[in-house]
Amino acid sequence: MKNTVCAVILLVGLTAVLAPCVSAQSASIQFVAQATPSDGLQEPVRGFPFFLLSKSFEEIRKEASAAYPKPDMDAFIDKQDCSSELKAWMKKNHVIQLAGDEFTRKLNADTIMGVPEFKSAYIQLNAGTQSIDFPKPKYKSSDQQKDPAKYKKLVADYDAVVHLYIEQHPASIEGLDLELTTVDPNAKWEALTGARTTAIHQRTIDLAQGNYTVARVETNLDGKAVLSGIAPGSYWLSTLDVPAIVGDARPRWDIPVTVRAGETKYIALSNSNSVRSETQVTP
Repeated sequence: MKNTVCAVILLVGLTAVLAPCVSAQSASIQFVAQATPSDGLQEPVRGFPFFLLSKSFEEIRKEASAAYPKPDMDAFIDKQDCSSELKAWMKKNHVIQLAGDEFTRKLNADTIMGVPEFKSAYIQLNAGTQSIDFPKPKYKSSDQQKDPAKYKKLVADYDAVVHLYIEQHPASIEGLDLELTTVDPNAKWEALTGARTTAIHQRTIDLAQGNYTVARVETNLDGKAVLSGIAPGSYWLSTLDVPAIVGDARPRWDIPVTVRAGETKYIALSNSNSVRSETQVTP
């Protein structure tokens, strides 16, 4: 019994001696977060959550995106219900969306007459305008059965005339994309890539909060907060991908911070050290 009491006393004594040493080894981070909207008046970021991460949020995002490879555009194009000529054109130009000014600028007489969908859309667009000078075909679909050779020649002649018309009237291309809505695969592509973006975002948040969060704190009414009892090391002070809304300012932070044993690190967060928007693009 006497030995047991002595052991307990010794253990309590050692704990009392070691406790200040352990405490002295920990560090703390004090920070203030402020944002400046376009009116130029700096304001504190109040009641906003900040995370101390063991890995930068952007690196966590890259880790998450690796689990969801980018869709193969060529493989996607191969699955579309369209002509082989259109598939080849989309692959060559690395284009999925068949609409808009950028798409229209890629078109010329050779492209339009060489891709069945473009040719059909162009003729339908311009024939529908009842333009006096737009070429009229000299053949009928019934001619294909009666005299295939003659029909083929008349079609070739008409194509040559339309080709020349496009070269002489480049403005006649405008609006062609409106006739391609039924074959434009962009909505399917956007759905595919959008699903990937959503999955990456959710995976990034799950990793950040589940695997890499060391501590979490919310700022007070002055935009200040303290993280105590932090082990010495390198961290990132982050708002994840959530911007702080102060007027029209939308800063978010992912700041590297290194603390030594017993140190109190002071950090001032502002627009100038917030994450630039171009670094927030999903890989």
